[in-house]
Amino acid sequence: ERQFCSPGFDLPVGCLMRTPPGEYPENHTSADDLAFVRPGPLADSLRACLEILAVLDEDGTYVNRSPYGEPQLGRRGLFRGAGGAGARGGAGLPDERALLWVLSQSDGGPSLLDIATRSGMPFGTIRDAARALQAVGLLEEAPAAEARA
Repeated sequence: ERQFCSPGFDLPVGCLMRTPPGEYPENHTSADDLAFVRPGPLADSLRACLEILAVLDEDGTYVNRSPYGEPQLGRRGLFRGAGGAGARGGAGLPDERALLWVLSQSDGGPSLLDIATRSGMPFGTIRDAARALQAVGLLEEAPAAEARA
């Protein structure tokens, strides 16, 4: 990864590892063998890689189709009854705060990952909110030319 990011290239390349080089003496020696591989940590690594791939695959940029004021989410079945917005909509509803974040940020600029980062909410929560808003016609994918990277 250092070579791809050296001057003159600067490619956006990274490396996934559990333990960085130099933090265990066996690195790059004959003692660095499969004895270090354990099923639990290997499964954790697989889960992390799958989550990363899901974000890369499911991220997108959207446009709020009702940008002037907050649309009535209750009549669209996205807010629970009395009591206002809450962390969890309950009964299979998306997180109400996530709905509001997605609506307020979806102007064709920030991606779902950007919104998740800004809000401090998990990507999956933001993605689920976007799907719910899209299902009721309040959100649409931004045209490629409109999306800002």
